[in-house]
Amino acid sequence: MSQTSLADYRAALTTPGATRPMVASILARLPIAMIGLSALLYVQQEMGSFAVAGLVSASSLVGVAVGSVVQGRLIDRFGPTRPLLSTAAMFAVILVTLALAIEAHAATLVLVALAFGIGITEPMVGSASRALWGRLVPAEAARNAAYAYEAISMEVFFILGPGLAGLLVAAPWPGTGMVAGGACMVAGAVLFALSPAVRAWGPAGRTHHSLLGALSSPGMRTLALAALGFGVVIGFVEVAVPAAATEAGSPALGGVLLSVWSVSSVAFGVAYSLRPWPREMPLRLPVLLAGFGVLVALLAWPSTLWGLAIAMLAAGALITPQSATHSAAIELVAPKGTAAEAFGWVLTAVTLGLAFGQSVSGYLVEHAGPSAAFLAATASALVIAAVVYLLRGTVKAPREHVLAA
Repeated sequence: MSQTSLADYRAALTTPGATRPMVASILARLPIAMIGLSALLYVQQEMGSFAVAGLVSASSLVGVAVGSVVQGRLIDRFGPTRPLLSTAAMFAVILVTLALAIEAHAATLVLVALAFGIGITEPMVGSASRALWGRLVPAEAARNAAYAYEAISMEVFFILGPGLAGLLVAAPWPGTGMVAGGACMVAGAVLFALSPAVRAWGPAGRTHHSLLGALSSPGMRTLALAALGFGVVIGFVEVAVPAAATEAGSPALGGVLLSVWSVSSVAFGVAYSLRPWPREMPLRLPVLLAGFGVLVALLAWPSTLWGLAIAMLAAGALITPQSATHSAAIELVAPKGTAAEAFGWVLTAVTLGLAFGQSVSGYLVEHAGPSAAFLAATASALVIAAVVYLLRGTVKAPREHVLAA
């Protein structure tokens, strides 16, 4: 893959037909890291239980993991407009129902079921947006810039989302953040689905008929494994860092520290896209994951929160490069006509990795301290990176691509 220049970013973002869906996707994805946290804080304030709030948040996460793949396959088959409009409508109804159920202090099982419904119907504008760039931008370098933009913008949303959730939970009604975020997401999804470039993307004339869909490609399975490892490492850190802040007597700084590595991720992500390394995609996947794990090991060393913040800046440098690499690798390994579903599998793999990392990290933090969790994250990354390296030969165009060439 060729390196990306600033001119490639300009060429991608000014492509005819790209402006309206790009702006709409920003609106739809801005609250992506806000709704789940807002729901958790809302439930905790109304029900008075972090345990119930945690179950609601986890159920929503599982729903997103399932919905990303299902919606991706529907988008590939029918185009984005109908699936996004349908899921946006269902999402809005379920979100309002969840708010009413929280106000009524409904049974935990009801709240968990509704949260799963929110997750599975959350409009997957990210998958559609990523796939749309492949249709709008023909040049490889400009297309890579578009994929890097997607990864960088997502990091920005993950920086802003938790902050907005924290601000809005202090509003007179604690459900403001959840409902406002949901309204923003629905409006963005509808505008994206109805933009001319998206509506021109009609049903696929030839679809991939394998039951496994995108995962029928060995390279796609290897990519999903790399994404899983990426999620595992982040899951470990997302629990261990707030625990370290609490241990140091400043629990409020936990969220601030997590934002620190997102800032360095965005800054380094742009620089990395200008000169990616390693050049070969089969090597890039394991090398970036292993490097990420090694940098996370630095978090176990500092004895002060200032030291931890500096280590977080270093560790965050390889977040966006991995996200952008995962997105670019789809172009190489996904079977024809499965781009949106393939991106859905990457999201699912990252989500499952997050859930695993968070659960194991919680146990380690409680029994051995945050440093043990950071080192376990490093070990996990190195083991998974080694497996991805052994499977590097699968990271190539599927057989059907080779035959069609």
